[in-house]
This record gives sequence, C-alpha cells and structure tokens, in this order.
Amino acid sequence: MKDLRAADVMATPVVSAGRKTFAKNLALLLLSGQYSGMPIVDEQSQVVGIITEIDILEAIHAGKDLEKTTAEDLMSQNARVVDVDTQVTDIMAIMKDQNIIRVPVTKDGKLVGIVARRDILRSYVAPFKVVIL
Repeated sequence: MKDLRAADVMATPVVSAGRKTFAKNLALLLLSGQYSGMPIVDEQSQVVGIITEIDILEAIHAGKDLEKTTAEDLMSQNARVVDVDTQVTDIMAIMKDQNIIRVPVTKDGKLVGIVARRDILRSYVAPFKVVIL
C-alpha cells in the first residue's frame, strides 16, 4: 500500500456549516453537491459535529420544521476527526470500525479538508487505466 496521509487524499475546499444553520439550508447544500454529509463548525472553524442526510430524514420523519430546526439540533456531536498527518491506513480502519463514510481533517484544530471513502479509493486506483471488455 502507498504511504499516504490524510493531506494527500483529502478533498478541499470542504463544505461545512455553522451550528445555527437551518436544516432546510443544510438539505439544500447536500442536494447541491456530491456528498451525503458535512462537518458542522464553530466560529473558530473547529469541528463540533457532523450532519448527514439520515439526520435530516429523521427530522422530517419526526415532524420537525426544517425552517426552524438547526444543525446543532440534529448533528452528531463528537464527530471523529483526523489530523492532516494521519496515515490513510489508519483512516480506513476508523471508517471500518465506526462504519462511517467521511472523516473531517484538521490542522492545528481547524477544519481544512475531508476524506471520504471514495477519496481513498480514488487515490489507489486513479493511476490505473480502466479497460472494459
């Protein structure tokens, strides 16, 4: 395996939202991009949680008003984050053990990127040419 770090495979810039962002706006952000979740950050760009499509769907199912419900109300707190120098093999283990799709990446405690499963997969197969028979 390649000796890659989070900084080598992370996606930047990373789309994030603040704690007071309304769920409807979060849903629109998720619909507009190619991702199913995003980090929630505080005023210092430190990750305070993560929100996914499932969190918003659960809010809808519970009858919550997405125009009044905030990210802080729905987010999973204590999101697992990694440092830019974390080895990709360690990130893969975290993803597997915790059954998560994406991990926010920080440098000096501030959000600088995100690593999703597809970013890791791309880093290992991108050098190869696809041949369809």
